[in-house]
Amino acid sequence: MLARHRALWALAVILSIALLIAPAAWNGFPLLQYDTGGYLARWYEGYLVPSRAAVYGLILFAGVPLAFWPVLLLQSALTVWIVALTLRAHGLGKRPLLVLGVVATLTVFTTLPWLTAILLTDIFCGLGVLALYLLLWRGNTLGRVERIGLIALVAVSVATHNATLAVLVALVAAVILVWLVDRKRIPLASIGRGIAALVLGALLVFAADFAVARRLAWTPGGFALSFGRMLQDGIVQRYLADHCPDPALTLCAYKDQLPHNADVWFWGSPLFDRLGRFAGLGPEMEKIALACLVDYPGMQITTAAADTAEQLIEVHTGEGVVKWVWHTYFIMQHYTPQLVPAMWAARQQKGEISFTAINAVQYPLGLLAMALLPVIVLLAARKMLPVATGELAATIALTLLANAFVCGALSNPHDRYGARVVWLAGFVVILAAAEFSARRRRQELN
Repeated sequence: MLARHRALWALAVILSIALLIAPAAWNGFPLLQYDTGGYLARWYEGYLVPSRAAVYGLILFAGVPLAFWPVLLLQSALTVWIVALTLRAHGLGKRPLLVLGVVATLTVFTTLPWLTAILLTDIFCGLGVLALYLLLWRGNTLGRVERIGLIALVAVSVATHNATLAVLVALVAAVILVWLVDRKRIPLASIGRGIAALVLGALLVFAADFAVARRLAWTPGGFALSFGRMLQDGIVQRYLADHCPDPALTLCAYKDQLPHNADVWFWGSPLFDRLGRFAGLGPEMEKIALACLVDYPGMQITTAAADTAEQLIEVHTGEGVVKWVWHTYFIMQHYTPQLVPAMWAARQQKGEISFTAINAVQYPLGLLAMALLPVIVLLAARKMLPVATGELAATIALTLLANAFVCGALSNPHDRYGARVVWLAGFVVILAAAEFSARRRRQELN
């Protein structure tokens, strides 16, 4: 019987991983995005660029000999582990077929497999959130090795993107507030483990950046991205109109040539290139962004609120998974030419991937799952669902709000930023349905 149970677990895990890698397997090559090349290039180029974490670059570099497939296996295996661990923490363990069923449902109805099958950091945001939730709220269900593994996963997740760090810091801050109100609700040791994981992640950023650039530094990009959001919202133009001419501001000479789109400015503007990109304009963009915060608080509040609300509902699957991702192609041709034939043979590079039908299903379901989170919290408060389920739903609701603010108000709204966490809402809904069904069965048996 034990051997059969282990075999069933092995089969469930293998099939779950296969489902999560399926988009890349169908594609014939790991999925690529605009930013993939920026991460891959870090080790080869030996310097830091905004929002391209060296940690993930090193992970990609390690996967080069086997055409990045080990990276997808790692991302998928970690996802299956977190899903199984969360189910077990909620009393739904020892059921391998349930794990497989949950993963299969998430594969079909959420964006999850498009996160695990792509060479991008986005999957680590959701994994980091669930790992931190388990450490903070469900630590009593975990073994010592599992806690160590979750701390390591949170640390890696933190190190893969500054926005992920900001979201996880918000979750820890919220738990600290809960502890201050009710110190019996959550053990102080659990909070300590959460903080330790964040600190370890910060140290990992410095270590990886030193390994790549040979200097202690934090991954750059924060103020530059905020400048882009303010440019897109018209605040930068207002600042330049009010303060130019000013010989200390290079952009004064070009204030009427600035685009009203952050993506165009950063990735498609000959003017930005001519002025030195981030290296040349970084200090000035930081100066203007900080000054805009002081000079126009009303505009900042209204535009940040609008951008946060917009980001909250921008959760379509597949943004950036397109045929022409030229920078990534250039990086691979330059540094990993042995992989180029397989890359060009993939369906993505032939323009054969479309997300129209996928989003016709997944987008409304994603919005519905988000809307159900407060309902699940209310049902848990009324004892119709376990209290733990309400805590998980509240954690994910806070995650969605924090992610919307960090990515929408501090950067600028994109479907990709929302898609990286919306699958968590779907997972909570599935888990709550499984718990409700299990409770009904127990009641019928009694």
